[in-house]
Parts: sequence; structure tokens; C-alpha cells
Amino acid sequence: MDRVTVVGAGLAGCEAAWQLAQRGIPVVLREMKPHKMTPAHHSESFAELVCSNSLRSDQLENAVGLLKEELRRCASLILRCADDTRVEAGGALAVDREGFARAVTAAVRSHPLITVEEGEVTAIPEGEVILATGPLTSDALSQAIGTLFPDSRYLNFFDAAAPIVTFESVDMELAWFGSRYGRGSDDYINCPMTQEEYLAFWQELCAAQEAEVHGFEDKNVFEGCMPVEVMARRGVQTLCYGPLKPRGLTDPRTGKEPYAVVQLRRDNADGTLYNIVGFQTHLKWGEQKRVFSMIPALHDAQYVRYGVMHRNTYLDSPRLLDRYYRVRGQERIAFAGQITGVEGYVESTASGFLAGVELARRLKGLPPVNFPRETAIGALALYVSNESVVDFQPMNINFGIMPALDQRVKGKRNKNALLSQRSLELLETLDWE
Repeated sequence: MDRVTVVGAGLAGCEAAWQLAQRGIPVVLREMKPHKMTPAHHSESFAELVCSNSLRSDQLENAVGLLKEELRRCASLILRCADDTRVEAGGALAVDREGFARAVTAAVRSHPLITVEEGEVTAIPEGEVILATGPLTSDALSQAIGTLFPDSRYLNFFDAAAPIVTFESVDMELAWFGSRYGRGSDDYINCPMTQEEYLAFWQELCAAQEAEVHGFEDKNVFEGCMPVEVMARRGVQTLCYGPLKPRGLTDPRTGKEPYAVVQLRRDNADGTLYNIVGFQTHLKWGEQKRVFSMIPALHDAQYVRYGVMHRNTYLDSPRLLDRYYRVRGQERIAFAGQITGVEGYVESTASGFLAGVELARRLKGLPPVNFPRETAIGALALYVSNESVVDFQPMNINFGIMPALDQRVKGKRNKNALLSQRSLELLETLDWE
């Protein structure tokens, strides 16, 4: 059997390659690192861009929690590695970033049917191929993809990453461990701010100098990963209803709810590194240190990584891809990951899973699975390929793109729990092997 080429060793590419190989299909996984690195890459490991909180809620009352549970039941490599390297984060699935990347890399490189070839891919390979180059597709390959769709929009948006600080540099006399509303274990460091402290911080944040990014303006930023400085400019109270929301957090020193709270989430299993939650940014590094040091508990914070911003590229998928993430009319070519317009790391994993499974089944002469819209995996693929979606934007999984229940249910959490139950019961009836 001819080998399948998978381009890109991020979450989607690794998942697609794994699912193909697990079904007996030889795979060549092509990855440009370490021969060519982008500003966002720091190591040779695969799937390194996952940050500690990227995988989000693990509760079935949340759509992304359902998507993760579906992937677990479908033997996802990425979910297995995430569960093996998880760190405590209340109701979220957080991972030790470096341990997670090492686990994914080791599993892929050791699979007998996966051959890793390093070096930049500048043209679309011949034969069966899954392009999972992610939001950081190189200029040469991006141009090749653009020529594949000469009459289509080929779109870009921004993705931003938050800074990481050392635990020992956080002033714990001015902060405390605790989760919102006391849910789960006390996995977050809460850094309170008075009204006076917040207003001074907000003014400097709005005026801080940004790193130069050519060709884009704030209106191009995708809402799901908006830089904190862009959010701040929308109004003095915007952050207090977003990442600095104090609701459900009581300062043990005062017994009262602070005016604003910056939360830090553990970024590694040892608890030595913490991610500043919601502080995705593209401020200049010196400005990040200056402005974020105005948060009282971070006055002497040591940064192991400053926030960075990337250009993300995605297809006008409803016009171009089918429900299996294949190019309409050129089915030998499939896409997976954020380049398809699925937003989020779990969603990218799901697209890689589905693209890999369906290609393996087709090569083996088996019918497609056709995950229904009642499942999170199916709902995401059907939304991305829905030609009636006119103004296509990157989409996180959500219950709104799944069919409603045929009964009235009181309470959002109760309704979502039943939607998840329906999905998992349907999943058990499918032949996805």
C-alpha cells in the first residue's frame, strides 16, 4: 500500500498520522522543524504550542468537555497524552506543556508505520495527503495552497499567547490560592487589585507600545484569543467582565471580593511556572514587564516567556471542504487543524482524528463513518463544511451547532448534560475503527 503524507506535526497532524498508522496505513509525517523555526517555536518537540490551559473545560456540561470525552472514547493519541501529563486545574484539563509535547513526540516517532521526514514543505505533495500545517503555515506552502484555490478567499487572523512567570517570583503575601466559587481544588493563584490599582494599570495597558505587526489592525483579531490590550481599549470595565472578573473570588485577607483579580494557572506539573490567564498580548516585551509589574503580586515577576502574537491562516472551508475535511473535487487532498477554521487545540485534534480515520477507511475500501451532527466531532465537521455559512469565521465547538433536544429541559447545565448524554450514546453505535 502506498504511503500517505501528513504535513505538519502539530496536534492535528500527529493525531491524523496516528489514526492512519493504527489502522495499518504507512505514513510519512513531514515537519519543517528543526530545519526551519517560526518565532513561536522554541523546541524540536511536536505539538509544543499547547499552553497549560489550552484544552479548557473537562466537564460534560461544556461542549469542549464533551468533545474531549468523545476523543477519549475514540482512542485519541492527543487526549491520551494530555491525560497522562495533566496538572490540577479545577474543572479544566491542563497539562505540563513540555511533558505533553515529549509524550506526543515519543509516541509518534516510535510508531513502526510512521516515518518522520524533517524539512520545509514548499509544495503540495503528490498522492494522498493531509495538510495539517496549522496557523503557522510557512509562506511558501501558504502560497502553494493559495494557488490551489485561486477563486477563493484565503483568510488570516491573529492568535496570541500569554506570558509565563515563575512561581517563586510571585508575591504570595499579596495573592492567594483558590478557585472561583470554591469549585475544584485551589489550583489558581489569585492576584487582587483595588479600584485605584486597576485604573492605573488599565491606563498604562491601553497606552503601552505594541510590537509591530504588518498588514493587520485590531478589527482582524479573533475574539477567542484577543490580546488583553485590545480588550482593554474597548472600555474601562471590559477587563473586569473578562479575564479580571472578580466574581466568586473572596480575598482571605479582607473577606471581601476584590475590585479586579488577575489569575495565574499552573503551566507545568512541578508548579514552578504559571500562565497569566487571559493575558494574550503582542505588546513589546519591555512594555509587558513594565505594565504587568503594576499588578501588585507580580511587581517582581520573572518571565520565562513573554506573550507573543502569530498570524493565523485559515481557509474559506464551507466553499472548499467536505465533511471529511477533503477538498471538494480533489479528494486526495485533505486539511486538518486550525487552517480549516476550527478554533482551538481540542477542535484541531478532532479534525485530525476525523481526517485520518476517514482516509484510512477509504484506502481500505470501507464506508465512511459519518459522525452525526448530534456528536461534537460530527457537528464541528458539518459546520466547517456547511455551504450555507456565508460569513465564515473560526469556530470553537459549542452546543449551538448541534441539534436541539426534542424535549424541554429546565436549566442550561441540565440541558447540556442531556445533549452530552445523547452524543455519547450515539457514539457507541458508530463503527469508527
